[in-house]
Amino acid sequence: MSHLQQFNNQIQTEEQLRELLGHPSELASKKVISSIDQNCMDFIELSPFIVLSTSDHLGNCDVSPRGDAPGFVKVLNEKVLLIPERPGNKRFDSLRNILGNPHIGILFFIPGLEETLRINGKANIIKDIDLLEQMQANGRTPTLAVAVEVEEAFIHCAKAFKRSKLWQADTWTSTEHLPSAARILYEHAKLPGTTAASLAERLQESYHKRLY
Repeated sequence: MSHLQQFNNQIQTEEQLRELLGHPSELASKKVISSIDQNCMDFIELSPFIVLSTSDHLGNCDVSPRGDAPGFVKVLNEKVLLIPERPGNKRFDSLRNILGNPHIGILFFIPGLEETLRINGKANIIKDIDLLEQMQANGRTPTLAVAVEVEEAFIHCAKAFKRSKLWQADTWTSTEHLPSAARILYEHAKLPGTTAASLAERLQESYHKRLY
């Protein structure tokens, strides 16, 4: 039994959704383009952080952050962009999903800017060395990259950022009250012979030695 069955009043159709929330404005409907124009290129060149949305062949979803120096995502032409694959935890959740289902969504962020750029399309995994060498960072060439064929590109409004005040430093939680990633890993993974402190050291070593 799904835990979602506990809710008695669920929206089941788009008609119900539209009746409750309405329809998009003409501007919202027409803002989507099917390629990377100069405006999108300028945005991508200033973006140091993106979020990838993928799902496997069964529809199981995943979302994954990617980040590097501004412009780390390479615009190959008006229809194709490349995302270098930097070292991670080797779970390869996004990459494995792409192998089974090429559909991908990307959200581009620029620090301090409350609007974001959304790009949807189809992806595959490439190892063309001439292209990979163009995405070197810290003297390292990525082993792989995700190539994305752009199908939709559009700017997303700032309401979520204004509500969350994400870029307003005076609203941020003080450092001493932030969650501990090491503590979470310790309690979730339950690896024998480890402590939260040893996992914190392991994380810091990874951050210092294996970013690239």
